[in-house]
Amino acid sequence: MKKNFVLSHPKMSYQRIIETAKNEVKQYIKKERTKALPEGADFWGFNCKFGQVADKAHSIHEGDINANISAAQKQHWKSFYLEVVPTPKTRAKRSAD
Repeated sequence: MKKNFVLSHPKMSYQRIIETAKNEVKQYIKKERTKALPEGADFWGFNCKFGQVADKAHSIHEGDINANISAAQKQHWKSFYLEVVPTPKTRAKRSAD
């Protein structure tokens, strides 16, 4: 998902638009996690970027998406860019210490 979320609508409140954006991202991640994993992968990881525009987006952790959207809300941004790219990952083996 590479999307620019516009936070203005003539009939919806700002708070409702924020909640809709958060829900859309949550549903996208949930849908991507149900897809079949390629051979040798253990789980779906997500490479995420967030910013006001695509050019100035910085990498964030998947768990920080809602916090970043809330920060944008507090700063009254008119729009924000979010990129969530699923990537197959493998778990790191722990040493036997």
